[in-house]
Amino acid sequence: MSIYAISDLHLSLGTNKPMDIFGWDNHTERIRANWLRIVKESDTVVLPGDFSWGLKLEESLEDFKFLESLPGKKVILKGNHDLWWSTVKKVQEFFKQNDILSVSLVFNNSYECGEHVICGTRGWCFPENGADKKIIAREVGRLKASLESGLKTGLKPLVFLHYPPAYAEDKCQEIIDILKEYHIDTVFHGHIHGKGFNRSIGECEGIKLKLISSDCIDFTPYFIV
Repeated sequence: MSIYAISDLHLSLGTNKPMDIFGWDNHTERIRANWLRIVKESDTVVLPGDFSWGLKLEESLEDFKFLESLPGKKVILKGNHDLWWSTVKKVQEFFKQNDILSVSLVFNNSYECGEHVICGTRGWCFPENGADKKIIAREVGRLKASLESGLKTGLKPLVFLHYPPAYAEDKCQEIIDILKEYHIDTVFHGHIHGKGFNRSIGECEGIKLKLISSDCIDFTPYFIV
């Protein structure tokens, strides 16, 4: 059993939001082909945000059906463009009604996966850029709740964020401090695309940062463990 991750699929099978204008030619089929080549039914793939362009759950159904058709278990965290995201209860009911059986959410909780436990939250932008401190505090609380949930399992945490906790010259110190408090040495994140890849950083205050946005990893699930 292996764990992979890929962020920012930006699927739009139920909406008119083609990604070709960003140079993402045939990216859905590229994701499918690479996924089928690598991922086995016994594996788990973590998707930390920006999964679907659907504005409502119903508009994201075809994207979830696409995900359901792929092998392995899938664990989704919320991204800034996941406007389809409702309450966990409503999403779970939607999954049940539509036979989406292989997809789980991490939101104020954690997900056990073999010898590891998957933790995380969306995160938020940097105070230096005028980010709302109330939202940052909320995301810090969600990250802490997820990590506390993970600790109860006794398993080794793997931490995922949508937003990078640090990027270029900026960082979200509140998020960094929580990661250090819980002795997290690596974080996997998305959100950054295209030329922004050149400004991403690989380490902040001793914490390794791994960018796994789909276009930055050639639309191929990234092997973690």
